[in-house]
Amino acid sequence: MSAVTTTVHELATVDRAKVTGVLRAPGGARTVVTIMHPRQDVTHHAMVPHLLEAGHAVWTQGSRSPNNDLNLLHEQAIVDFAAGHAFLRDQGFERVVSLGHSGGATLAAFYCEQASLPPGERLVATPSGRAVALAEAVMPLPDGIVFMAPHPGQGALLERVIDPSVTNEGDPLSVDPSLDPFSPANGFVPAPASSSYDVEFVARYRAAQTARIRRIDAVARAHVEATAAAADAYDTAHDVADRRAALVPRVIPVHRTDADLRNVDLSLDPNERPYGSLFGRRPDLGNYGLPGFGRLSTAEAWMSTWSVTTTRADFLRNAPAVTVPSMLVEFTGDQASFPADIAAMSDALGSDDLTVTSVAGTHFGGSVRKGEPTGSELAAAQIRTWLDERS
Repeated sequence: MSAVTTTVHELATVDRAKVTGVLRAPGGARTVVTIMHPRQDVTHHAMVPHLLEAGHAVWTQGSRSPNNDLNLLHEQAIVDFAAGHAFLRDQGFERVVSLGHSGGATLAAFYCEQASLPPGERLVATPSGRAVALAEAVMPLPDGIVFMAPHPGQGALLERVIDPSVTNEGDPLSVDPSLDPFSPANGFVPAPASSSYDVEFVARYRAAQTARIRRIDAVARAHVEATAAAADAYDTAHDVADRRAALVPRVIPVHRTDADLRNVDLSLDPNERPYGSLFGRRPDLGNYGLPGFGRLSTAEAWMSTWSVTTTRADFLRNAPAVTVPSMLVEFTGDQASFPADIAAMSDALGSDDLTVTSVAGTHFGGSVRKGEPTGSELAAAQIRTWLDERS
C-alpha cells in the first residue's frame, strides 16, 4: 500500500450547518469510498483499513450532530451527505462510491432517491413541516453504492424492536402481561436457551408494536401542532410568551426498545445469528436499560426518523430510485437484517447492475463463530473484487 495522506475537513452545507470528515488517500488512488451514517461517528469504521489496503481513498463523514440523534432529521442528514459528495467531486477522483452500513444504507438510498430528481421535485420540508434546502443543494449521484448489512430504516427497525407491553408511556416498568415478551407464560425461557413463541402470540405482538407506534405518532403530531400554533400566534400578536412556546423543545421519551422477538427466539426468521440483540446478550434485561433505538427524540425527529408511519427514509421505499451500480452484502449472522429483508431489498433496488452476496458475520462485522474470519474481513474481500471489476 502506498503512503496514506490523511486530512481533516470542515464543510459548510447549503443551509449553513457544519459537518466534518476525514479523507485518507493512498498515493495514486483513483476511487474514493465514502462512509456515512446518520447517527454514528464512522471515522474508525472497520472497513477503512481494508479499503486503504486495496488502494482506495476513504472519506468518513459525520452528520451535523453525530452520536446525538435527539433531533435527527433525515432530510437534513442527506443535505449533509450532499456536501460530502460535492466536496469529493472537487478533489479530482475518477469515481466516488458510497458504502452504507446498517442505517447508513438507508441514508444512501434516501440520498439517491432525492439526488435523482430535478431540484424542483425534491422534498421541500420534513414530515413535521420544517423547510429543508434539498432544492438548493448540489447533489451528485455516486458512481456506485455498497449496501452492507442494511437494515430497513430507523422507523421500520424501531417498529420491530419496540416493546408493545408498555401500558403507560410515563412508567418504564408498566407492563401488559399478555404481551410481555419476557414472560414464560408467553414462550420466553431464560438466556441463553432460545425461547419459543407460538404463531398467535407473534401475530398479536407485532400488531401491538404497530399500535404503540401509532399512539406515539399521535403525541408527536400534537406537539408539532402546538409548536406551529404558538409560532402563528407570535406572528400575529408578537407576544414573547408565544415565541417562547414556539421554541420549547417537545421531547418524547420512548421506553423499552430492545424487544425484537427474533433476538431471543432463533427459530423466527432463522439465520446464523447468536442469541441476543445489537445491544447485548440479555435483551430481557437490556430492554429496561438506557441503550436502544429512538429512546429520546423531539417530535420532529420522531416523525422524520423513528416513525415507520411518517419517515421518508425507508429502504424499500427509496430503493427503486437507486439505479447506479449496486452491491448488497448480507451478513449471515445479522441480528437486525434477516434473509427475507435482503430478498425484498434485492427485488426493490432499481439498478440493472446489482450484485447480491452473503458472508459469515454479525451485524457490525464480527465473527459468527470463534476463530473464524470477521464479517468485515470477508466482506472487504468481496467489495474489493466488486470495485476492481468496475474500475
